[in-house]
Amino acid sequence: MLTDLNLTRVFVTIYEAGSLTAAGRRLFVTQSAISQSLARLRRELGDPLFERTAQGMRPTPLAEAIYPKLHEGVSSIDRTLAAVTGFDPLTTERTFRIALSELGEIGWLPAIEEAIATAAPRARLAVSALRGEDLEEMLTRGSVDLAITPAELAGEFERHRVKQEEYRVVMSATNPLAHDEMSLDAYRAARRVWVESDSSARLLAGVHARHGVSDPPAVSVQHIASLPSLLARSPTLIATIPETLAVGWSRSWPLVIRDLPFALGPVELQLYRRRSPQHAGALEWFFATVSAAVSGFPGGFEGIHISADDTAQTENEGMDAAASIPS
Repeated sequence: MLTDLNLTRVFVTIYEAGSLTAAGRRLFVTQSAISQSLARLRRELGDPLFERTAQGMRPTPLAEAIYPKLHEGVSSIDRTLAAVTGFDPLTTERTFRIALSELGEIGWLPAIEEAIATAAPRARLAVSALRGEDLEEMLTRGSVDLAITPAELAGEFERHRVKQEEYRVVMSATNPLAHDEMSLDAYRAARRVWVESDSSARLLAGVHARHGVSDPPAVSVQHIASLPSLLARSPTLIATIPETLAVGWSRSWPLVIRDLPFALGPVELQLYRRRSPQHAGALEWFFATVSAAVSGFPGGFEGIHISADDTAQTENEGMDAAASIPS
């Protein structure tokens, strides 16, 4: 029977971190100390508990079975202690970690940073790229504390809806499709731009498949910020992007917005919080602070754009610099 609280905490941390080294960092002890605790756990429970693989420490069936109750127990103890000792944002030097998409980083990061700097001036903030394929694992393992994503995560994470966003089709004013409503046939035949970093890319791909949009995109880009100049200069390309972003761009670029020819519905963005028995007070504060910062953000992503004037100035500076290089 497992009666040592420290060993229980080590077990839960190894399970969530996926490695002895990461578990040691979280508990502020050496890997050797974690290894010794794991050896005791194995002796007491008569099971290997974790097996070393190329992907990390894989839990055995027994470890999978006992983790939920042990996690719940350690979390309950930490919440009780946090209520007594409290968390002081003014003195914390903790590094808080959040996963954001490109749009989230541009649109929300200033508000998040300001809120944290005001309340916790000694804290640090680290932003990770939003990778949909392993986001659930990142939260479970504690690689990030929070994530904002439209994905529906299967894990039992605390969440808060921070935004709903409609999607629209945007194109150059010189595009022949700009003069009429967008039909499904026209959308299927159009030369589409695909944004790999869009956090809603998987959702949009599923809608495309259901409506017979099967041709590969004409252009794939990594960053959504490259779209306005690309679309403005092409009389044939179209892109499907968040409505507020399209509205902001259309104020500075010769772009036209059209409704999608199929139902996509508003995309809901959720703020997810990782589960962890450690630092419950700090995580609760970070979750509440980010939730308030992004929920209070006044208006979508209208301001996220590079104006045509800015682009022209950058190009002129680039040509001037090139001209100054001796031949």
